[in-house]
Amino acid sequence: MPLSDHEQRLLEQMERALYAEDPKFASALEGSGLRTRTRRAVYVSAAGFVVGVGLLMGGLFLHQQWVSVGGFVLMLAGAVFGITAWRRIPRLAVVDPRTGAPAARKRKRGGSLVDRMEQRWQHRQEQQRGGF
Repeated sequence: MPLSDHEQRLLEQMERALYAEDPKFASALEGSGLRTRTRRAVYVSAAGFVVGVGLLMGGLFLHQQWVSVGGFVLMLAGAVFGITAWRRIPRLAVVDPRTGAPAARKRKRGGSLVDRMEQRWQHRQEQQRGGF
C-alpha cells in the first residue's frame, strides 16, 4: 500500500533531519557502498574465471600443463570468490506495516523436502494396499 502525501512528506522530513544530524550514519544505512563493493567483487571474480578458462585452454593448446593447472586454480578461485560475494548481498527485509518491525518469515505449507517425500511414499503405499 503506497504512503499518503502526508506520510511521504513526514518521511522526507525525517530523512533530511537524519542526514543533517549524522550524514555518516545515514549513508551507512543507505547501503549503496556495500552494493557497489559487492557488485565490483562479482565482476572481478567473473573476469578471473574467464581469464582462468583462457589459461586452461591456452595451456592445453600449448601442451603446458602448469599453465592449465594455473588456469584451473584461477577459475576455481574466481568461482569461490564470486559465490561468497554474491551471498553477502544484503537481502531486503520485509517490514510489518503495522508495527514497523521485521516481519516473521512464513514457512511453506508442504514442510521440508524430506517430509513431502515421506508423505508421497505413504500415499503410494496406501494406494497400493487399497488397489490390489
